[in-house]
Amino acid sequence: MKILVTGGTGYIGSHTVVELIQSGYEVIIADSLINSDLDVLAGIEQITGIKPIFEKIDLTDRISTLDFFSRNKDIKAVIHFAALKAVGESVDKPLLYYRNNLDSLMNVLEGINKQNINSIVFSSSCTIYGEPDVLPVTEDTPIKKAESPYGNTKQIAEEILDDHCKTTSLNCIALRYFNPVGAHESGIIGERPQGIPNNLIPYVTQTALGIREYLNVFGNDYNTPDGTAIRDYIHVSDLSQAHVYALKYLLDKKGKGEIEYFNLGTGTGYSVLDIINTFERVNDLKLNYQFKDRRKGDIEKIWADPTKIINTLGWKASRSLEDMMKSAWRFENKNVLKKD
Repeated sequence: MKILVTGGTGYIGSHTVVELIQSGYEVIIADSLINSDLDVLAGIEQITGIKPIFEKIDLTDRISTLDFFSRNKDIKAVIHFAALKAVGESVDKPLLYYRNNLDSLMNVLEGINKQNINSIVFSSSCTIYGEPDVLPVTEDTPIKKAESPYGNTKQIAEEILDDHCKTTSLNCIALRYFNPVGAHESGIIGERPQGIPNNLIPYVTQTALGIREYLNVFGNDYNTPDGTAIRDYIHVSDLSQAHVYALKYLLDKKGKGEIEYFNLGTGTGYSVLDIINTFERVNDLKLNYQFKDRRKGDIEKIWADPTKIINTLGWKASRSLEDMMKSAWRFENKNVLKKD
């Protein structure tokens, strides 16, 4: 059974491709490589023994996307990761985010529709909740105005999917990610952003290596126990395994034409200082860090209630914060010589 993974050479996409291959699926990747490297394919092959089919394509190009689907008529389902994802960058470049994240989704949906594909797993985000009034958040938590253009693209994308599913036989699961971190246990693939990292953990590991002089902690005056922002961090391998569970759930359905939403987190919130202290403790090192003003678009605190995904899909996160920090450092050390 062939599964299309858009953005499959990216951080979460590559880990999910590994899980899919190890679960017996054939994978085809469509990716523009604007924020990933082609050598990830070799890493996937090293882990799984199989090199997935790859096509470089800009999914915001409607003609190229529809041509891709017309040439790949044996695709049975789609996992759609392809999107820009940096909250801070989206505040500075909103049009880039709206054009990239929404055009690509609509083009993929048109291709799906033309080929009568009935299942899609969509990469959504906890940012769709905005700044929640009550914690933890459930799937029924009211969706407030997003704090960033990135979060707003995910809100709009879910609305597009909802409207589209109502008029077709497409079944969709939108997985609302919390904060994926860590790396594959082999240390072969992990989070390797191009340029200065926008996410916390690669900035932590690059600071530990001396590539960055200081880790910037944005805000120490939040209404939290230590003043720093709180998030629900989840190991990327746990998160990737959830996509396989979601895919199996969809493929067992009979074309009802609906969208379902699941929070994808651990249910525990950790502050930025919790992350720093845990990273230092489990890896036996010290980080240079400094506090900076709050970053535009960031929310104060959020963590998930994962009850629905546990009860419905049978998936539950199993890896600890210590596992996340150890695996991230293992990957950074193993790949430091590959950096530009």
